[in-house]
Amino acid sequence: MAHKIIIVGIGPGSPRYMVPEALDTIKGAKVLVGSSRAMEQYGNPEGQKQFIIRADMAAVMEFIELHLPDNDVIVMVSGDPGYYSMLDAVRRSYSDECIKVIPGLSSMQVAFAKLGLPWHDADLISMHGRQPAPESLDFQPGRVIGFLTDKNNNSKTIPKMLQERGWPDSSMLGICSRLSYDDEEIIKTTLGDAAMVEKTFYNCVLVVVA
Repeated sequence: MAHKIIIVGIGPGSPRYMVPEALDTIKGAKVLVGSSRAMEQYGNPEGQKQFIIRADMAAVMEFIELHLPDNDVIVMVSGDPGYYSMLDAVRRSYSDECIKVIPGLSSMQVAFAKLGLPWHDADLISMHGRQPAPESLDFQPGRVIGFLTDKNNNSKTIPKMLQERGWPDSSMLGICSRLSYDDEEIIKTTLGDAAMVEKTFYNCVLVVVA
């Protein structure tokens, strides 16, 4: 196949955190796929065929299939394509030869950087629309976990879950919200004091250190 599906990681949000190759690829796109936020931020309505990703993944794949014979199809995904993105769905339908991936900074990576912590030994758990097995949250001395969160699994509920699995109240909790934006918030506290943080953070990154 002459043309490719190019999956581009756009990072945590701000263009300042996007790798140059990703930005150049998006600017040159004739066919562009992405969330409404990404499209508003990076799309060029003049002469560009666009598709906004919503809940209907089958419709996204149909759009890609329709336009791929004539052009590369650029798919924008938040963070890094290798971490909970559309890459899995695309790989189920197309061979490796049809796919190119341009990496981006994941919100998880940025969160650890903002907290000044290494993450090579961290366990990474997505609770964004997912519920891991309870035993995956068990306390171990020295354990580090990074969490992706959502409305139900948030900065107030996850600390309680961890305490129920044996984590000490003194364990460090980092709350990282709106990463890379001007209103970014980074809060360092403990599991024991998490309930005292006035605001509840939903779609954020939590880092816990035993």
